[in-house]
Amino acid sequence: MPVRPGAALRGLLSRRSVAGRDAVDLARELVAAGCLVALERGSAEKSDALIGRVGEAGLAASCEISLPVDRIGVDEALRLGRAAADAGLGVVLSGPSAAVDAVDLPPAGVVVSAGEPDAEARCRTLAGGHVRLEPGPGRAATLAFVRCLNVLMAEDGHPGVTVSDQRLIAIAGERAAWNGRAPDSWEYVMPYGVLTHEQRRLVAGGARVRVAVPAGGRS
Repeated sequence: MPVRPGAALRGLLSRRSVAGRDAVDLARELVAAGCLVALERGSAEKSDALIGRVGEAGLAASCEISLPVDRIGVDEALRLGRAAADAGLGVVLSGPSAAVDAVDLPPAGVVVSAGEPDAEARCRTLAGGHVRLEPGPGRAATLAFVRCLNVLMAEDGHPGVTVSDQRLIAIAGERAAWNGRAPDSWEYVMPYGVLTHEQRRLVAGGARVRVAVPAGGRS
């Protein structure tokens, strides 16, 4: 799937901003600033240690860990998901629908990309739980993102809305207000080091902002 230049640049800036920094230290700083944290792992390597350190730091209630099922496998995602849940962390599963659905871990959330052809149907199926909606490339995916957002905001689940530009931030806020959503019933998910001033403004206004931190380093 092609990646928009803007999205690629934001990802590069985010990775550079955390290069050489410890994910747990970053999480501690973000929580102190009033944010929640999404720890993004690309593999199972060192994830056990990361889960343990987050728990020891007293940050588990403010953190969730993303597990890419297609990269680490169903069995490992299930094992790590249970370990994270036992430690008090939230869990979000990403990857193809078939792989994610094979992980029998009811408390876990699911990442849905608006660029996938079944995105809206998937959101309808999962809307009662925790869905992290991510935008996809191109105008069609943006329109699909808004349709999916409408579905999630109208139901009783807890949506996470991944945004990195002002337009989608505004749209998410409008849809939440239209549906009478309380601020603690949904959250923005934003990359670390991107739109930092906007993140602070949203937190100051009472919104829940979860900052995605690539969890590399010594974790």
